[in-house]
Amino acid sequence: MNDVKTFIEEQLTAALSPQYLNVVDESHGHNVPAGAQSHFNVTVVSDAFDNVRRVPRHQKVNALLAEALAGPVHALALHPYTPAEWEARGESVVASPDCLGGSKKG
Repeated sequence: MNDVKTFIEEQLTAALSPQYLNVVDESHGHNVPAGAQSHFNVTVVSDAFDNVRRVPRHQKVNALLAEALAGPVHALALHPYTPAEWEARGESVVASPDCLGGSKKG
């Protein structure tokens, strides 16, 4: 898997037909080698989450991304919403907090 971000986008698009999808590689903000592709923040808005509770949504996405999670992806900040939930929150992406681990710890 050469480009993890593309893999994530393709898997989620094919399976969930998202209304909105935002995949951000946040690896550069962590104590990992350059080009690690190990930390991602994913916001996905899909009708597939209608009447599905939060934990099963995460399980569904984790299953779709199992190959990446078994390999290069160490951390996945996941924000799955229904279109109504997305609209109600003002269509706002949740930012990840700054990394406090490894050599970045102050």
